[in-house]
Amino acid sequence: MPSSKSKKIRRNKPQYSRLPRGEGGGVELLLIQSVDHLGKQGEVVEVKAGFANNYLLPQGLATIASDHHKRMVEKHKVKLQEIEASRLKDLKDLAKHIGKQSVTIEANANEEGHLYGSVGAAEIVAALKQNEITLANDQIRLEGVLKELGLYTVKVHLHQEIETELKVWVVPTVDESA
Repeated sequence: MPSSKSKKIRRNKPQYSRLPRGEGGGVELLLIQSVDHLGKQGEVVEVKAGFANNYLLPQGLATIASDHHKRMVEKHKVKLQEIEASRLKDLKDLAKHIGKQSVTIEANANEEGHLYGSVGAAEIVAALKQNEITLANDQIRLEGVLKELGLYTVKVHLHQEIETELKVWVVPTVDESA
């Protein structure tokens, strides 16, 4: 009987690169863009691995804090600051523009002025879009949903440093059959 040499089958396991660990045991990342409650563009921050792998890295908000990336940020710091300054100026102009706006939202209500549903951030964003202002739902900061007819002042969060207020009128739906 011929001798059979069994060959070991090697399977290529995916090699996951380990993210660099910081002093506190978290992952060290370099922020590409400013992130609320975390840091500003160009800063090295330490976050938990899940936050890095599931949010910051896939969204393109941060990159691995290698020596090369740190040197590149230092080299281009002045240019990055100019870009951030122009972005802040644009956001401040937008905040002034939004502050002068008031939007009207029609909603079904009973005789006492209680809405059958409620008005939330999505409806406010849709009303602003009709005025050619594009915002995300999470930029509208409501203290609760709007459940009655009336005038409300709503906070709009544009940046860590920039917030403005918007006047929102909730009015009854006009009955066209009458």
